[in-house]
Amino acid sequence: MLNTVLVDAGPLIALFDRDDKYHEAIKDFLSKGQYRFVSTAAVLTEVSYMLNFNAGAQVDFFEWILKKGVVLCEVEHGGIPRIIQLIQKYSDMPMDFADATLVLAAEKTGIRSIISIDSDFDIYRLPGREKIHNIFCER
Repeated sequence: MLNTVLVDAGPLIALFDRDDKYHEAIKDFLSKGQYRFVSTAAVLTEVSYMLNFNAGAQVDFFEWILKKGVVLCEVEHGGIPRIIQLIQKYSDMPMDFADATLVLAAEKTGIRSIISIDSDFDIYRLPGREKIHNIFCER
């Protein structure tokens, strides 16, 4: 049975950039679990931009997206007010658009686990002060 989790840009970048300091740790972590990944177009855009040093890495990334079945949680026009609210709430960090879309995705889907290399998700909260658990950092 697959565990459905959100996935942030950092682990995806690390997976496809052999020079990233988290490359081996992410490969090892992902090889041990059976995950169904959910992310957003904003996250994929961020990853693609960070992999722009190599067109082959970008193509490998998008082929992996197809093979691993990353499900995209769309941000619709009606979600923009919530994104604005989140960016304002976490303006002291600051929260970027991709992270805001992941929090919105957690709210929409009910998914409460994420794979991220950032500590930001230790701070972000859902309504009711519920936390999104970062299963990469909890290992």
